[in-house]
Amino acid sequence: MISRHLARAPRLHPFYPSSHLRQYRNLSPSTTPPNDSNDPNAKLPPPSPDFDEPDLDLSSYAHLPRNFGTNQHMHVDDALKDRLRSLLWQFRAPVRYAFAYGSGVFSQGSKFGGGSGSVAGGRKPMIDLIFGVTYTQHWHSLNLAQHRDHYSFLGGMGSAVISHIQDDFGSGVYFNPYVDVGGTLVKYGVVNLATLIHDLQTWNTLYLAGRLQKPVKILRDDPQVRLANQHNLLSAIRTALLLLPEKFTEHDLYTTIAGISYTGDPRMKLYSENPHKVNNIVRNQLPHFRRLYSPLVEQLPNVQFLSQGVTWNDPAEHIMLEQDMNPQRRANIIRRLPKSFREKVYFQYQRKFAIPALDFEKMVGRSADEERMLRREGGEFERRIAGDLDNVGKVVNGVIKATIRWPSTVQSLKGIMTAGPLRSWRYLKEKMGKWSTARKSVGGMRRK
Repeated sequence: MISRHLARAPRLHPFYPSSHLRQYRNLSPSTTPPNDSNDPNAKLPPPSPDFDEPDLDLSSYAHLPRNFGTNQHMHVDDALKDRLRSLLWQFRAPVRYAFAYGSGVFSQGSKFGGGSGSVAGGRKPMIDLIFGVTYTQHWHSLNLAQHRDHYSFLGGMGSAVISHIQDDFGSGVYFNPYVDVGGTLVKYGVVNLATLIHDLQTWNTLYLAGRLQKPVKILRDDPQVRLANQHNLLSAIRTALLLLPEKFTEHDLYTTIAGISYTGDPRMKLYSENPHKVNNIVRNQLPHFRRLYSPLVEQLPNVQFLSQGVTWNDPAEHIMLEQDMNPQRRANIIRRLPKSFREKVYFQYQRKFAIPALDFEKMVGRSADEERMLRREGGEFERRIAGDLDNVGKVVNGVIKATIRWPSTVQSLKGIMTAGPLRSWRYLKEKMGKWSTARKSVGGMRRK
């Protein structure tokens, strides 16, 4: 884990919210917004002939164009937005980055018990929040002084113990569920900003990176996180392309991306999660997925929408996309996967291709400086991987499972301590209730 001491109305083209979003590929320190940046019809010059996939410079966040990352900001009604922002005002401890997510913010469909309107008993669903903070122990010290009742028995052990449990176990998040904040039932997680950014850039656990691959409502933004998350979203598309065939639907793309964070999650096998959750999320949040990903898909040269003249109201199942299966294009995809995740894919193919350890070390043992200096284009090794058409998707899917399984398991076990036995049991009962309701609903539909 990253040490806590290191912390710190859209236009359609089709589905293309704004031409400003094309600026995300121009991230050199000298980049400034164009003079006509307020003109929604402004067009940037076409890319150079040797332009390939966008390659974000993660060190240039201080010079982001003004409209960079607009796709990450989801629209919700004003009443909900004010309600969510008011929750932040209830915390005196400083929050650098914050977002809300889950069925309390975005509909997940009520057909299988995953709706945002109510849960069992007619209660409003709990609001899920994530707070990105600079100094973990200091934040919990301030929050304990204000909200001691939010913590389990661990609160009595002090902020040092809490920060140790947060930063050094699982995925680096400490959750306080079922707490009353200004009359609203809330579950909030606290993460060190360094841990969050590291996961977005490298996919070392995919716990928070996976969460941010789905629509969230950003309540307090941070440019460094915004840039890292744009890299995360591009990585999600690239990974999905490795898992999908040459032609696929828009629905296939979004369900593949949304399913990444649930692959290997132990809750999906323990009758504690709605088995239809991924489909429910995509079907009920389709406009948000289009806002999040369509501008990025438009910029990738190896994938394109085949359907023309479509609108935001057209079903995603009817909209086709096609990707370029050229080995060099797919090799570039592999080379540009997040570092920790990519190295796990490489390791699987080292064994498959019987590559000597010293040769393999030269390929993957590059320093951070070397990674920044080298062009991120696939070489011979990546082309061999890309050429393994029958198995590369299976290998990538296996790496996703291996990446997520252990951190998610530890995080779930950690939740028993951080929430306390009673609140943990309450949370588990509600999850199992949703699973049971979903199963009965499907059974009833089949009998009909």
